[in-house]
Amino acid sequence: MTAIDDTIIADHGEIFVSAQAYADPDTWHRKAAELRANAPVFRVDRPGFRPFFAITRHADVMAIERRSDVFVNGLTSVLQENTVLDAQDTLGPAVKSLINMDGTEHREHRATTSDWFTPSKVKRLTDQVELLATNAVTKMIGTGGDCDFVSDLALAYPLRVIMTILGVPEDDEPLMLRLTQEMFGSRDPEFSRGADVADSVAVVKDFMRYFWRIVDHRRSEPTGDLASVISNATINGEAMGRLETMSYFILVATAGHDTTSNAIAGGLDALLDHPQQMDALREDPARLGLAVDEIIRWTSPVKHFMRTATDDAEVAGQKIAKGDWLMLSYPSGNRDEAVFEDPFRYNIQRTPNKHVAFGYGAHVCLGQEPLGHVTHHRLGGHG
Repeated sequence: MTAIDDTIIADHGEIFVSAQAYADPDTWHRKAAELRANAPVFRVDRPGFRPFFAITRHADVMAIERRSDVFVNGLTSVLQENTVLDAQDTLGPAVKSLINMDGTEHREHRATTSDWFTPSKVKRLTDQVELLATNAVTKMIGTGGDCDFVSDLALAYPLRVIMTILGVPEDDEPLMLRLTQEMFGSRDPEFSRGADVADSVAVVKDFMRYFWRIVDHRRSEPTGDLASVISNATINGEAMGRLETMSYFILVATAGHDTTSNAIAGGLDALLDHPQQMDALREDPARLGLAVDEIIRWTSPVKHFMRTATDDAEVAGQKIAKGDWLMLSYPSGNRDEAVFEDPFRYNIQRTPNKHVAFGYGAHVCLGQEPLGHVTHHRLGGHG
């Protein structure tokens, strides 16, 4: 790509802080490509946000993910406005899940559920998940060819899968969906409960009230579901803390569902935009395994995570000072011309497909490995 003047890319930081920018993917990816070519480690200083460096190249995202001792998650693991961060500094964290932990603390808390996610144990869910998938498709067929795919399937099916894994009653799924949308859509007028920090805290408290009832029940009457594992988890012989326990539930219930819904909806939208790819998948359903990876690369449901430098460092020639904030841009990394041949082509047979949608290193997606391609779009998220 031909180099462009610095004054042209001066406003490109807006794509990392604006929800409206993400709603225009063509413009977003054009600007991200210009940054990869001209300013791959780009300082973003926008009103209302603490300054940070946007990491746009695949190799640099991977390098930072590998150096989890230098670039840590901490409590500021996602981009938030200053008002939210200031409230967190004053009141303490409302949530402390795996994505807010590092080092030994992260390994110990992640290990409490890692055994449950082994292939042999998760395999027992296969029949249940296949039945849920069949029911979802049957329901869609029953609409007579006219349905709202997002609400009728993309939201409903993965929600049922995640709630089944957790052991949440089906009748409570509308509540879980509403709370998930309020949590991740706090800046979306369609879903937001309110614009104040107090409104976001109220959503978290509603989650916690609900899940604490489940914890009480599973501690007295444990079953084989993931809720029982989390409820009875111990760290160094002591019961896992209340905040960490509740946050574990929230992470599984929201991240595993919301990301999957976005990948399913975005994946179908891309297939409709590329009818030859849709025809190829219909002709040979065995292509689905590779298609899932391409759908996830294309949609990149997790847009970013933040890291904080614990020491002076250097990334792609850019000096990083201790305390600096960095954004790992997964959509940009997944269009990196240095890694993906013809990256702006939607290709369901793309191989290799070294996307970074699940993260890498210590915080790689908790649900990625056990079930292979089929599970990738069910348990998306990082941990």
